[in-house]
Amino acid sequence: MENYTTTFGNSAADALPANRAQFIRKTYLLLAAAILAFIGVEAFFFASGVANMIASVIFSGGAMGWLLVLGLFMLVSFLANRWATSETSKMTQYLGLGVFIVAEAVIFVPLLFLSMYYSGDAMVLAKAGIVTLGLFLGITATVFITRSDFSFLGPILAIGGFAALGFIVASALFGFTLGNVFAFIMVAFAGTAILYETSNVLHRFNTNQHVAASLTLFASVALLFWYILSIFSSRD
Repeated sequence: MENYTTTFGNSAADALPANRAQFIRKTYLLLAAAILAFIGVEAFFFASGVANMIASVIFSGGAMGWLLVLGLFMLVSFLANRWATSETSKMTQYLGLGVFIVAEAVIFVPLLFLSMYYSGDAMVLAKAGIVTLGLFLGITATVFITRSDFSFLGPILAIGGFAALGFIVASALFGFTLGNVFAFIMVAFAGTAILYETSNVLHRFNTNQHVAASLTLFASVALLFWYILSIFSSRD
C-alpha cells in the first residue's frame, strides 16, 4: 500500500458537501472507466495476438521469468502511483493511471489464458467478475454507510502484503504450489485493502485527488479479481 500525503488541501471528509459529492462521483466514474479500459486492453491483446506473445514470454521464462515480470510490475506500479499523485499536471496524473491499467492487463494475461483454456468452464470470467463486483459494492457500502475511518488497517495490510509477497517468491523459487487456501486468504486480504482504500477516499485524499483515489481502488479491485478468478479456475 502506498502512503499518500495530502498536498492539495484538506481531506474530502472535511470538504463542503457539494465538493465532497463531486469528488466521490469523479472518483467512482473514473474507476468504472479504468475497469472498462482494462477490459478493452485485454480484448485488444487477445484479438491481436499480443496476448500470445506475452504469455509465451512469461511461460517460457519459468519461475525466474515470472519473478522478473512481477518485479517489473512493482516498479511500473510505483512510478504510476507517483505520477497519479503528481502536482505537476492533470495529464501526468491520468498518464499514471493509464500506465497502471496497461501494466495490470499485461500481468493478467497468463491467468486469463489458464482460466479460459484450461479451467473447463466457459463462464469462469463472468462468474469471477460478478463475485468481485458484489464484494466490492458490499465493502464500499459498508464504508459509506458507517463513515468510519479504517486507516488503522494500513500497518496490518503492509505486514500482510510483505508476507504474501514472501510466499509468492518462495513458491516460485522452490517450486511448491500455494493452492486455494492461499487464494482464499488473499481474497480476504484484497477485501480488507478495498475497505482501507475506500476509507482513504474520504479521509486521506482531498477533492483534487480523484485520479490517485481511483488508481488505488482499481489496484485493490484487480487484486480481488485475480484471486477470485484463481479460485474459480482451479481444477483441484
